[in-house]
Amino acid sequence: MTEINAIKTRAQDPFAHLAGEWKLPRFGDVVEGTILQKPGSTVFVDLGFGTGIVYGREFQDGRDILKTKNPGDKLTAKIMEAENEQGYIELSVKEAGREKFWKEASEIVSAKKPINLKALEANRGGLVFEWNGTVGFLPVSQLSQKHYPRIDGGDKTKILEELNKFVGEEFELHIITADPKEEKLIFSEKAMEPDELKEKLTNYSLEGEYEGEVSGVVEFGVFVKLEEGLEGLVHISELDWALVENPADLYSVGDKTKVKIIAIEGDKISLSIKALKPDPWKDAKLEKGDIAEGTVIKLNKYGAFVRLDKFAGLSGLSHISEFGSLQKMRETIELNKSYPFQVVVFQPELHKLSLAFLGEDGKPKSEEELTAKAEVKQEIPKADKPKEEKTEEVKE
Repeated sequence: MTEINAIKTRAQDPFAHLAGEWKLPRFGDVVEGTILQKPGSTVFVDLGFGTGIVYGREFQDGRDILKTKNPGDKLTAKIMEAENEQGYIELSVKEAGREKFWKEASEIVSAKKPINLKALEANRGGLVFEWNGTVGFLPVSQLSQKHYPRIDGGDKTKILEELNKFVGEEFELHIITADPKEEKLIFSEKAMEPDELKEKLTNYSLEGEYEGEVSGVVEFGVFVKLEEGLEGLVHISELDWALVENPADLYSVGDKTKVKIIAIEGDKISLSIKALKPDPWKDAKLEKGDIAEGTVIKLNKYGAFVRLDKFAGLSGLSHISEFGSLQKMRETIELNKSYPFQVVVFQPELHKLSLAFLGEDGKPKSEEELTAKAEVKQEIPKADKPKEEKTEEVKE
């Protein structure tokens, strides 16, 4: 009997040679067999319990692997169909490799096993690496202190320039996300921080006050070095009681400052500077109807953000409804200019201050008018989360 005829006979009765003991093949099983022949664009594989075949699209998809294989070599493949019309077990080499890849990636995640890779390219969100033929991403937020770009003002163009310096450099990384459904592979360098970092944290306590040095200024806050190899983040909302538009307006790299630790999560330290300053909301003596001069510090779709001139650090919102539209507001008032406002709502325990715009004449509103204005939703939007946490999906 020729080898091809033997293949055909085995396909017609794939389990005859197993003397009654065999495992029923199922879709999705990853199996290993020995290549019998490679006629043309087809590969026949002896699986022990039957004959597998790789052909058509599966042959094309797996040609890079198959071209290195010869009769007698072992081949790992995934069952795509347990028995086709010719009685063969249809196989996919590519799918088996994919499943093996994600299984291995998952095992590395669980074992927290480090891998060494070279950065292929950079974008504004982070660095791109390739592991076992699959591209993965290292977000800026997952860079170690050593590589994190410290750019005054958080200029994205300058951050990209800094990241480009790392292209070609070898990094020691952890895989922190291996999602086969999303085809997502995310790396972290922070996970490789030395154990001594955690040891250093034992010298610091929650609510403790410490002297530090500004080590980086970004658009979402400032990094403060507490000691060599240990730093924390002061989010923009924790820099001052007053509204802060740009951290670079207040701090520069090298500045000395006192900070208070407000949270410790693992090796991540959250700091506050405003917590060491008097809370202006507690001391302000304001009531509904009071008139106060205020300087316009920001204009957006919510209205005008106003800093009261006589109360340092106290800011409120003059709702967009005071002006009718964003365009009319911009035509009526100017940034950094002072105008008379009247208190509509003052809730110091909630840090909420709503103001009515009195115009150039400064004519006060009546009690009825203020009550009507108070019913308009005038909540100041909460500060955004640090933008560094939003970089994982940026893959330009």
